[in-house]
Amino acid sequence: MISVNDLKTGLTLDIDNNLWSVVEFLHVKPGKGAAFVRTKLKNVETGQVVEKTFRAGEKVAKAMLDRREMQYLYKEGSDLVMMDLESYEQMPVPIDRVGDGIKYLKENMTVQILLHDSKIVGIDLPNFVELEVIDTPPAEKGNTAQGGSKPATLDGGAVVNVPFFIQVGDILRIDTRTNEYLDRM
Repeated sequence: MISVNDLKTGLTLDIDNNLWSVVEFLHVKPGKGAAFVRTKLKNVETGQVVEKTFRAGEKVAKAMLDRREMQYLYKEGSDLVMMDLESYEQMPVPIDRVGDGIKYLKENMTVQILLHDSKIVGIDLPNFVELEVIDTPPAEKGNTAQGGSKPATLDGGAVVNVPFFIQVGDILRIDTRTNEYLDRM
């Protein structure tokens, strides 16, 4: 059990026998009355997002998640085939467990699989990935490296705003947490 005062974004809680991930939280201390914590929680299995308010200091159950390092091999139907790096066992992971992170996956990438009672509940991607630009509008005369951006489609399917000087074939470093361009490799 942990106090709601210690909540962090991404923390997984066990509330009413369901797993909930903390999307947002805000500690509120009104001028009158007791403090409280306003949260936005996402159901790990269904994807449903709810807002829930807790009294300050209230205790909630923290879900015990096991992390296992795995390597993404390939996509097969509606599953992603992952290989356990310790036992070399291959296991299918449903695409819906990955969510938006699928657009950053590259073959042979190492990721952390989150397990709860031997059931896959999600994956943690690396914070930064390097992806190739496969489509972006050409730079136009007069556009400079400063003061503007254009959309670029990357090889995983992610669309990121990039500076005008980026061209097709460039390798970019992307922050997977914010979907932002960091630099060109």
